[in-house]
Amino acid sequence: MTFSPEPEIHALRTMGGLRDRGHTILLLGPNEPGFWAHFTTQPEYDDGKPDPLDRWSERVIAELAEEWGGAPIFPSDGPPYPPFQDWALRSGRAWISPVGMLVHGEAGLMVSFRGAVIITGDEPLPGPLANPCDSCTEKPCLSACPIGALGAGDYQVQACRDHIKTDRGQDCMTQGCAVRRACPVSRSYGRLPAQSAFHMRAFA
Repeated sequence: MTFSPEPEIHALRTMGGLRDRGHTILLLGPNEPGFWAHFTTQPEYDDGKPDPLDRWSERVIAELAEEWGGAPIFPSDGPPYPPFQDWALRSGRAWISPVGMLVHGEAGLMVSFRGAVIITGDEPLPGPLANPCDSCTEKPCLSACPIGALGAGDYQVQACRDHIKTDRGQDCMTQGCAVRRACPVSRSYGRLPAQSAFHMRAFA
């Protein structure tokens, strides 16, 4: 059984995994570069219905779960909602960054999970990664927010939303969160600005 989706078919990858009470949980996220180019060719992208990315994720990950003999799980399942952040931290491939956001050893602050597959039994897991923040001496994420809404303190969500609706905030709105982009690992991940803009519009 293979637990890494074929990028040319699904544009997903196993971002992390863990064992929990007799099950193996595999966390799936965008395989970069190339994820956005793939998604924009899918029927959900321009069918005019709400939540195209979520609906595509549900379809594709459900197919993977059936292929792997498991069950799909999505961040929107609930309440109660599945503990994706806790799972990511337990995987040994993600940590809490200096700004409080989740950081991944390969995706940096651009980490996201489209869903997960849970399989009965102990199956192979992706290996651990090094915490990139441990070797990041400058920590540009701490000072990257143009209005100071996201730094070492609490995240000022409404201030962020207000900012991206202004002319000054269009850089964040169209290119993605400045804090996420400041992370050196994020910069090497290959996520396109169009994908970040899609998420920012949903956030706004």
